[in-house]
Amino acid sequence: MTARLPRRVAVLSLHTSPLSQPGVGDAGGMNVYVLQTAQEMARRGVEVEIFTRATSSTAPSIQEAGPGVLVRNVAAGPFEGLDKRDLPTQLCAFTAGVLRAEAQHAPGYYDVVHSHYWLSGQVGWLARDRWAVPLVHTAHTLAAVKNAALAAGDTPEPMTRQIGEHQVVQEADRLIANTEDERRQLIEIHDADPARIDVIAPGADLERYRPGDRAAARRELGLDPAATYVTFVGRIQPLKAPDVLLRAAADLINADPGSALRVLVVGGPSGSGLDRPESLIRLAAELGVSDRVTFLPPQPPERLALVYRASDLVAVPSHSESFGLVAIEAQACGVPVIAANVGGLGVAVRDGHTGLLVDGHRTADWSRALRTLVDNPGLRAEYAANAPLHAADFSWRHTADGLLASYSVAMAQRAAQERRLDQKLAARHESDERREQDTRGRARV
Repeated sequence: MTARLPRRVAVLSLHTSPLSQPGVGDAGGMNVYVLQTAQEMARRGVEVEIFTRATSSTAPSIQEAGPGVLVRNVAAGPFEGLDKRDLPTQLCAFTAGVLRAEAQHAPGYYDVVHSHYWLSGQVGWLARDRWAVPLVHTAHTLAAVKNAALAAGDTPEPMTRQIGEHQVVQEADRLIANTEDERRQLIEIHDADPARIDVIAPGADLERYRPGDRAAARRELGLDPAATYVTFVGRIQPLKAPDVLLRAAADLINADPGSALRVLVVGGPSGSGLDRPESLIRLAAELGVSDRVTFLPPQPPERLALVYRASDLVAVPSHSESFGLVAIEAQACGVPVIAANVGGLGVAVRDGHTGLLVDGHRTADWSRALRTLVDNPGLRAEYAANAPLHAADFSWRHTADGLLASYSVAMAQRAAQERRLDQKLAARHESDERREQDTRGRARV
């Protein structure tokens, strides 16, 4: 099979726009992934068009997200107030918008369709058949995995999602897994064909996220120059478990009221529409550490780099995480990470080298791990020096290389399938012609 790069890729990201601020509503690592990989592929001369559901009546139908990258805002359902659980009701409307956009062009306009998350996969499945191009799919998270590690107070993923995920996994021409662990889950849970799975790690913008002046970052953010900050970055929701960090930090602070330990929480409530994480603010008050916790709203990338540089540690206590971009971004800035030993975090963090991995979410275990790093500035400095070297292995350039290689294989396999089908049709046509000639010959006799 002769491999070639695609000319144009249709990327489907139905439930969240790559232009949305991560940490707000349902926007998170997937937004970063979609935008960064699209921009990297565009730098190689591959045009990328990203289809997402419009969530504002004022947003233009088409927005440029960098040279060679277009975002198409498809009208499907109400612009605001549609809960993520209700998005399946808009699959038909979104699909119609995607197909109409393609219908304005000559056949063969797109070479590949890449869907992100199971809802987009349902649309990509139909687009693949209509456009006669391969479907590449990235799940990002799996319902069965999330449900197996459900946080207290969280809502389990519905069976409709599990069924929908299974359908997409079976239909996709190629599947992208973030880690070998996710590859195994696709095979064990959804009976995916191992030969159709490519393991491609996400990355970080290594030009933006790099070590810098901690004192200057703290001055810019208005933080205490003498404190020891452990930082949480992400959506405020049970899955991301910021409460685990808060409880562990409270243990250390209450045991040593003179401690310089502070907690910095950067993010917004998921899906609630609130500006402030009220539940976490109440928890800090109940734990008696309100004066030790600083809350910042979600930050744009350039400000987020300052947040990392201002931190002594970054915590990622998630109950489930397909990879953990925050962990890589923090390490790229030279900051050690303490993370739950779940999903891709075991790949994103080198335990005992760039940070610590904690099994489970018991407060005692997290307090112990946190104390190890807070009370040992020399160990923190060692991990901090190792962190950027580890993060250097994870770049969006590397991720884009892997995606383009996967697309090329999918396109070559599709072309080979079409050639085999053409050969079968030609052979059948030839057989029919011979049969017809024989019939006419017998009729003459």
